[in-house]
Amino acid sequence: MDRLSDVDENEKNEKKSYDEVQSPSPGEEFSPELADAAIVVEGEDRNTWFVWMLVLCTSISGLLFGYDTGVISGALVTIGGDLGPAALSSGQKELITSATTLGALLGSLVAGMLSDVLGRRYVLAIADAVFIGGAIGQAVCHTVWSMIGGRFLIGWGVGIASCVAPVYIQELSPSRLRGRMVVLNVVAITGGQVIAYGIDAAFEKTHGGWRWMVGLGAIPAGLQFIFLFFLPESPRILLKRGNVEGARAVMAKVYSKATPEQVDLKVKALNAAVSYSIKVANTTTLFQRIKRILFIPINRRALIISCGLQAQQQLSGFNTLMYYSATLFKSIGFNQPTAVGLIVSGTNFIFTLFALKYIDTIGRRKIMVWSAPGMIVGLTLASIAFHYLTMKTNGDLIDGTKYNTAWSAIVLLSMIFYVASYATGLGNVPWQQGELFSLDVRGIGTSFATTTNWAMNLLIGSTYLSLIDKISAAGAFGFYAGLCLLGWLFDVFCFPETAGLSLEEVQVVFKDGFGIKESQRLRRERLALARSEKVEALGLGGEKA
Repeated sequence: MDRLSDVDENEKNEKKSYDEVQSPSPGEEFSPELADAAIVVEGEDRNTWFVWMLVLCTSISGLLFGYDTGVISGALVTIGGDLGPAALSSGQKELITSATTLGALLGSLVAGMLSDVLGRRYVLAIADAVFIGGAIGQAVCHTVWSMIGGRFLIGWGVGIASCVAPVYIQELSPSRLRGRMVVLNVVAITGGQVIAYGIDAAFEKTHGGWRWMVGLGAIPAGLQFIFLFFLPESPRILLKRGNVEGARAVMAKVYSKATPEQVDLKVKALNAAVSYSIKVANTTTLFQRIKRILFIPINRRALIISCGLQAQQQLSGFNTLMYYSATLFKSIGFNQPTAVGLIVSGTNFIFTLFALKYIDTIGRRKIMVWSAPGMIVGLTLASIAFHYLTMKTNGDLIDGTKYNTAWSAIVLLSMIFYVASYATGLGNVPWQQGELFSLDVRGIGTSFATTTNWAMNLLIGSTYLSLIDKISAAGAFGFYAGLCLLGWLFDVFCFPETAGLSLEEVQVVFKDGFGIKESQRLRRERLALARSEKVEALGLGGEKA
């Protein structure tokens, strides 16, 4: 039985025929309510093998992201004199690390807009080619500057993949399961970090082992490059190209339990949004579209949320652990720092699985508001532990010093608690950024948001060791705790709920402010409608029996 859900509370149970869902006529403003007029279809709350395979193949981008950002931690402590100097200085370590971040910043800046032109799939293929070139370049380098160049190149791949892969997954996932599918990409990121630490540990004692660490990243990139030949393009991109039949075929695979009429309704509703974005693209320049996202209130609010969440993710200081955990744990007396770093990355992976299961049921906002205080507690405890740990060295971390093992253990435990809280919320939710933007500005919006992520990453990664030298480890982690507190306040007062809403329907939330109450109302209506559909389906089943 077809049922059409409208965001208007008074019409949410009213039926609409196929012909009622139309593209906007010339001069008519696009209505998100209209685009989402016929969304409830059979099997929408279940994934098909097609969606699972597509997301798993796309999530290799996430694995590469995690691997290439995590592997440098072990490489930095094993390079030794292989790049010229007898040992890398703190400044050289920061340059090697931040080169990846700078490349990612530049890559993410162009990736979203490029994917609007070439398509999501082709841009992911470009990222894979860059990953392969960067991995090989790092493995064969013999100077500090050539290593920096290799890391810079790999950063372009990371930036492109981190921007486009979540959008591609969102546009090919059922609305009710969209968050979970994007989190699967984040699971791949954390899994890539775990693999990176495992590879680091395996080659830690091998002469020149760091070359294997960085070079092995070419293998998953090559595999995904091959897989992309068999994956479809996003239905939204196909519709932009006028390929309605191709979009219908993809949607039929995504919603394999739906009737042909329901699939047609999905395509018709989606085409309304796409037609509007085409009209905008054909009548505006790139500069004008950038102005649309900055000066139209709905778009600007979406941009503030997405950029704010991405800034919060990096300013929390988490990636300093990914880049420098081995260096940090070596400084406080652990004999096998890479193995200890593996514990931290393993915690990140495990708690990301929790988010994978519950992000669509609990909701994005609740997970963020509930998990952020745990990060504040973990970082505050770490700051206190570092203070007492380094009292005899005047707050400095000095390699070879015999530190109190009890305080070292507390540092490790506080890091585990912090990472568990981070992985549950902040590590995942910002990557849902694509769902905040309408299609006509989605590429630009996700580019801006991802660029914000990498800009903040560059700031944190390039100043971490220097910050510890200036204000001590206790001061640095206390500083990050303060930034996490500010981020939590941002979540409480600005971040609406988007779980369960369609990509087009989310725009309704930002009509009058940040829409926290409105988003919660829409989510309650969605859940109530889903429950009524379920009860009705069970009733029909009972009658047939």
